[in-house]
Amino acid sequence: MKSDILFTSANKNKYLSAPAENYIIPASPVFSYIVEQFLKNGDNINLPDKLVIDNREYQKNQVEYYYNKFLFLKNKGVFLNKRKDEFGKLDGKQIEWQLANVDHLVFEVTDACNLKCKYCGYGEFYTDYDERVNKYMPFEIAREMINYLVNLWQSPLNYSQNHNVTVGFYGGEPLMNIDFIKKVIDYLEKLSIPKIHFRWSMTTNALLLGKSMDYLVEKDFSILVSLDGNEENHGYRVNHNSKNSFPDVHQNVRQLQQKYPDFFKRNVNFNSVLHNKNSVSEIFDYIKKEFGKNPSISELSDAGIRPEKVEEFKKTYRNNYESLQQAENYEDIINESILNNPDFRELTSFAGQYSGNIFERYTDLLSKKIKKTYLPTGTCSPFSKKVFVTVNGKILPCERIGFQHALGVVSKNGVQLDLEQIAQRINSYYNNITEQCSSCHRTQTCVQCIYYLDKLSEKPVCKGFTNEKRFSDYLARNISYLENNPGDYKKVLEDVSIE
Repeated sequence: MKSDILFTSANKNKYLSAPAENYIIPASPVFSYIVEQFLKNGDNINLPDKLVIDNREYQKNQVEYYYNKFLFLKNKGVFLNKRKDEFGKLDGKQIEWQLANVDHLVFEVTDACNLKCKYCGYGEFYTDYDERVNKYMPFEIAREMINYLVNLWQSPLNYSQNHNVTVGFYGGEPLMNIDFIKKVIDYLEKLSIPKIHFRWSMTTNALLLGKSMDYLVEKDFSILVSLDGNEENHGYRVNHNSKNSFPDVHQNVRQLQQKYPDFFKRNVNFNSVLHNKNSVSEIFDYIKKEFGKNPSISELSDAGIRPEKVEEFKKTYRNNYESLQQAENYEDIINESILNNPDFRELTSFAGQYSGNIFERYTDLLSKKIKKTYLPTGTCSPFSKKVFVTVNGKILPCERIGFQHALGVVSKNGVQLDLEQIAQRINSYYNNITEQCSSCHRTQTCVQCIYYLDKLSEKPVCKGFTNEKRFSDYLARNISYLENNPGDYKKVLEDVSIE
């Protein structure tokens, strides 16, 4: 049960969090005094004729004014109306609906790569992936997955009048299997499915960009280039002879920019991995100056680390927030690329919970206030965001989780997805952690993916568990940010998609 919490911002302003209604109410000093008395003693509130708070004196009429305001809110059920979270269960029909409306299909077109990056998610630090054997996905595998989804996209379960589906190509290095990519695109374009519009995307190390750029431009690809900053920053991204790939990457990216400047400006972006050879400041400065782009900056994943590599991983890892705070050009980075600000990213989920102005779908605007049920943890519902198919035909809800969590498989003989069995399996994971979630104060803004926890089939310990003190700090941190950056609230509501 979650109760009312009084908390104080960094600017010494007090607020009341009423979890039953998701209210956060500014609390004046006298009002705070009355609420503190009520939370401690119930209705036995001592109302003095004169009250002194922080060297300021309040007269009886002022105290009575705030007491009447308190009584008004109390009669409206704001206080001591505790919230008990109700957790739902997955079922096969829900998963089928997600598949029918999924808008991102990603193929791991090959596990081969022309680089051998030290920190690669399929490299020496990690364990939770299939062995890399230079395998190339055959077109027939993709065709079976596409046909399975097309049947659902054309079914009554698909509710969209104009469904935009992004088909992504992932690796390894996807351009090493360009023939596969061309066959998939040609197949989808010839299907001509009513109300379905396809877009193409790719994450690439850019070593083969020169050979394929004309085709990628022709098909209007969205391209995400992996570049960790300048040549020294890029030092972990080496070829199989341990040579830094930076000169070739830079040459190919520059060629694309010069040959197709409009396409480059519109369709090309950069992702950089933060580690002990670079910093947020160095990455941002270089890519902004060299290519006029604001890079997205990712931390190394700490899930699935080999036990013998833990110490080396710790030496390589760098924290995004700490690196940003150390940047001399902190304000420039935040102003140019606000999504690289961890405080702002946290604010997006905070605003989604407390603004009262964010809805998951248009029909929510027409419905009365409905008590929501939540799935434990912040794990995405299976296939709510994407379908990821590995080079071995394993079907996962995301490329960021270990391959041991595959939910099905696709082969030349078709797609094997037992939706009810998937639901039962995931519900069993949820059952093992529900007790912790029931005591956690951040159930409605949880960001913990269950697949990043150990011992899912037993009793996993949640890394993101939030007690009342941590939750009070979370509220104070976000309200303090809004007090100091009031304009960012509008940016969250109008410019950022909250998922």
